[in-house]
Amino acid sequence: MLPFLLVSHIAQTTPPPPQPEEIVFPQEVRPLPGRLDNVPVFNSNSPEKVVNEGILLSTFPGRGKKTPSAHLNFPFAGRFDVFAHHVFEAPSPDNLRSLYKGIILYNPGTKPVTVSILHGASYLSQPDAPFIELPSLLQNLENNVYAGPGSRVMSDILRGLRQNLFPNQIIIPPKQYQMLLNEPIPVQELTPPLNGRSTYARLRSNAAVYIASLATPARTNADGTERAPTIEEWRNILDNGELSTPRDIPPTPLEQTSPRKYGRVAGVARGSYWRAQLTDNSKTRYLTIPQPGQGFSYGLSTLQGGTLGTNQVQSAPMLVRYPDTAYLAHGNYGVQYNLRLPLYNQTKNVQTVSLSVQTPIKEEQLSKKGLRFFATLARPTFFRGTVRVSYRDDLGQIQTNYLHLVQRRGQQGESLVELPIRPGQRRLVEVDFLYPPDATPPQVLTVKTLDNTVSNR
Repeated sequence: MLPFLLVSHIAQTTPPPPQPEEIVFPQEVRPLPGRLDNVPVFNSNSPEKVVNEGILLSTFPGRGKKTPSAHLNFPFAGRFDVFAHHVFEAPSPDNLRSLYKGIILYNPGTKPVTVSILHGASYLSQPDAPFIELPSLLQNLENNVYAGPGSRVMSDILRGLRQNLFPNQIIIPPKQYQMLLNEPIPVQELTPPLNGRSTYARLRSNAAVYIASLATPARTNADGTERAPTIEEWRNILDNGELSTPRDIPPTPLEQTSPRKYGRVAGVARGSYWRAQLTDNSKTRYLTIPQPGQGFSYGLSTLQGGTLGTNQVQSAPMLVRYPDTAYLAHGNYGVQYNLRLPLYNQTKNVQTVSLSVQTPIKEEQLSKKGLRFFATLARPTFFRGTVRVSYRDDLGQIQTNYLHLVQRRGQQGESLVELPIRPGQRRLVEVDFLYPPDATPPQVLTVKTLDNTVSNR
């Protein structure tokens, strides 16, 4: 166990009630090496709760459109990602029509464009992936453990899957449109009539395309059943529609620290992959493990107001955005973290090293000179997602494990892996995960050396 301080706040005789007890681990928190790549991400997350028909995000040119300000004029070509995460609640008990979510592609060129769907997944909260109570750590080798659609989508993408909903490629003729997604968010027979859909796709295009994320109520057949909107109906919303309202709460300026409202994202973010080699410094090729009973951490998805003393903001920058939406892609939803740790034991004894993902209390600077956790877990869930851990065992065989984590605010987290390392030995461990929607940053990756040393005799 790491040394810790138990901090009890003095109970107040008048409201508000006393602060919960905290556990403080005095240790170093390091900035994460590496950086985001340059892959553009179509990021449709505002308004998160969709009430009315309209445009959620359009990167089409504004010329010829009824509402030019609803279009950001950003073409995609080569590698790019598409992310959409929205919620719908029935407007009234007697109006339970589904909301349809459409993602439309357009080829502005004079030759056909081929868009390849490398990986892709789209799930509803109900019935695909309800927010169920799960233990804080579960094996997920069969890809059947998830809590919420964001958790399930990111687990699929982490494994390089493409759901049957998506073809392997879409060919768009010149000056024509094709649908990447045309799926409902149903609310009938749900109590309350509330549902959500998360979508993520990794794409590659051989020429420029424009993309729009749109929402509209289901169309109704003569017999009263629902049908999906046609591509012509989607085009009408794109050409003649406005931004969907009501809008989310706008963000506060980046330089404003209190009160801080991050806002939801609607625009194109730069970066879908963060690859890092964690070493002692830029001149070494190994990571010296902590002394027995000690540890250190690396920030994950750190953001303004929550850099945990590292002064590192990992939030993806926005290439284009609507003025009332987030200045940065706080949370890095869908970004894959690939972290390689070449662990090195420089002691004379066998040491057991533990790796864990943790959710400390968010701070800009470490007020207690270490990470703060709650002694009794807070109620809000801050992380739901699958983490992949790979390493070579003592026989040199690669072992890969998938673990689903559920962590509440201020939760220390459980060990992902514990590895014995002989004196002078290096053992490479690789940790991968996609930051899931419905999670709240920041987290940390913590490296600990346990107290149970084994003599090298």
